[in-house]
Amino acid sequence: MKKPLVGIIMGSDSDLPVMKEAAKMCEYFGIEYEVSVVSAHRTPQRLFKYSKEADKRGIRVIIAGAGGAAHLPGMVASITPLPVIGVPVKTSSLEGMDSLLSIVQMPGGVPVATVAINNAKNAGILAAQILGVKDKEIRKKIKDYKKEMKEEVEKKAEKLEEIEYAEYLKLMGK
Repeated sequence: MKKPLVGIIMGSDSDLPVMKEAAKMCEYFGIEYEVSVVSAHRTPQRLFKYSKEADKRGIRVIIAGAGGAAHLPGMVASITPLPVIGVPVKTSSLEGMDSLLSIVQMPGGVPVATVAINNAKNAGILAAQILGVKDKEIRKKIKDYKKEMKEEVEKKAEKLEEIEYAEYLKLMGK
């Protein structure tokens, strides 16, 4: 088994339904990854250990999802030399805006790349793009993925232009 290149961590296992999308994208691009719960508030020693050791263990990018106060991505970024991608997880009280603002408002010197609320899929793609800078095989898979997306949109556009919008909506089940 190869060593994981991407670490996918979250503040609580309740974030897993969101964070699984990052894992799915790693699988799509053939990138080894690991998944764990690392709470900034409930397990600070675990957070420090994970953040300090990730680089030594071969991790190259960390995707950190958190909701509410969402300190996990920023705290990890303050400790590790690796790029950190923050995934703000939607909360019931503020719809994830609290998470988004907490992650995106990092002080100078402690960057966290941040994706949209609940968009762990984009975090997985961004991790692949970061790794693809040096890995031609991953970079080729990213190019192929973008080509597939383009072709899918073009097919939908052709279909919509071919039939009236109301019929298209029926095909969509709307």
